[in-house]
Amino acid sequence: MKKSVLSLIVIMGATLLSSCGDGSSPDSKKQADSANTANIDSAKLRDTSATSSVHMADLKPDAEFAVAAADGGMLEVALGKLAEKKAVSQTVKKLGAQMVTDHSKANMELKALAAEKHIVIPDNMSEKCQKQVSDLDEKKGKDFDKAYADLMVKDHKDDIDEFKKEAEKGNDSQVSTWAKNKIPVLEHHLMMAEDAQKKLEH
Repeated sequence: MKKSVLSLIVIMGATLLSSCGDGSSPDSKKQADSANTANIDSAKLRDTSATSSVHMADLKPDAEFAVAAADGGMLEVALGKLAEKKAVSQTVKKLGAQMVTDHSKANMELKALAAEKHIVIPDNMSEKCQKQVSDLDEKKGKDFDKAYADLMVKDHKDDIDEFKKEAEKGNDSQVSTWAKNKIPVLEHHLMMAEDAQKKLEH
């Protein structure tokens, strides 16, 4: 019975999330955070377990991480596709292609894990991420290449910090393990981005 109630709450949250596309509702990331907060608050009242060892009520930091990671992952794919199309430098094109491949895979893994944990994640990028894509799309030539490389360095430094925090302090072992396993990939991306930065300076 408890699982049925939780499933209903998750379905309602997902429905709420999918309904925001007309521009009049909060963006998808905010909707996902709101849906998870509602799920967790309800779980606290019912003491409903999400897994055998972790209660849904304890998953708030993991849910917030998952939502942010999903939003950021979609951003990396969108920016990577822009780089494949618009970059002048072959190094930047290669960096973009790697971002599309690796983050598309990570996004699929996170989507499956979130579904298993009854965590709602956004289907579309937040308004903030959409603006980053639009701003980068306005740039051309070497200006585009430099802006993309700089953004990848900054983003991946931030991502590594967040993924390490989840890996070390997350309440859900599966979400924490997923984050831990992605850190070497993110560190490789940072190395590629820094290499692109250096090559663009010459």
